[in-house]
Formats: sequence, structure tokens, C-alpha cells
Amino acid sequence: MQERGFSLIELLIVVAIILIISAIAVPSFMHGKIAANEASAVYSIRTINTAQVTYATNYPTVGYADTLNKLAAPAGGGPTSSSNAGVLDWVLGCNTAVCPKSGYNFQITNPAGIPVSSYNVWGTPSIVGTTGNRGFCSDNMNPVLVDPNGGSACSLPLQ
Repeated sequence: MQERGFSLIELLIVVAIILIISAIAVPSFMHGKIAANEASAVYSIRTINTAQVTYATNYPTVGYADTLNKLAAPAGGGPTSSSNAGVLDWVLGCNTAVCPKSGYNFQITNPAGIPVSSYNVWGTPSIVGTTGNRGFCSDNMNPVLVDPNGGSACSLPLQ
């Protein structure tokens, strides 16, 4: 009577093939994840700029918001004000100076004037090379610019 089943060598070959396929797939997955995080970062910068225009329109005596939290909705669903305008979601309008989203950290910097007439917004990778490769910046007048090194020294146009 002959036994049916796989030999140890056959099982090792199958495991080796699975490991080779995994070694090929993981870098592609990571590249796709970084590309998705970068696309989300660009969209988030544009969303913040749009929220800033809405905020400045609604509160002309204040100008632009100097923190992301001022663009968020009030806690507990209370009435909106210049302290919590409700024009940005709670993820980007977090309670801290730097708001993390999709592997990037966002912040408003360099608010100038009273009322605030200019600002910068940065989106930098949480871990350069892992969550994103490029940093993204904008201000109240310019389109999104890129720092290819993942920082906030943005000088290249977005392509």
C-alpha cells in the first residue's frame, strides 16, 4: 500500500516559491502605499487652503486661522466661532499643533499680521522613506510646492 501526501522536499519548494513571491510583492505594496499617502497629503493641503479661504471670509476681522484647530468643528457640537469654525474635519483640525493624517504631519506656520493676512501650511512625512518621500507646502497665495527630501523647504512645483 502506497501512502499519499507531499514529501518534505515538495513542501520546502512550495514554501520557497511563496517567499520569493512575497519578496517581490512587498516593495510594490510599499511603493503603492507611499504614493497613496503622498496623494492624500496633496489633497489635504488643498483642503486646508480651501478651509482657510472660508474661514477668512466668515471672520474677516480675524483673517486666516493661525492653527488647524481653529478650522475644526467645536467640541460637543456647540456653535461655531472663530475659535472653532467647523470648516475642516476633526482629523486635520486636531487639538495639537501638528496633526497626523495618512502618514503625514500637517501644521500651519508663520501666520502674519492682525488680522492674519498670510500663512504657510506644511505636510511632511512622519517617517521619510516609509510613510512618504516628499514634503508638501503651500501658503495663501501659491499652489502646492514640493520638497523632494521630505522636509518643508519646498521649492519645486507639484507634478
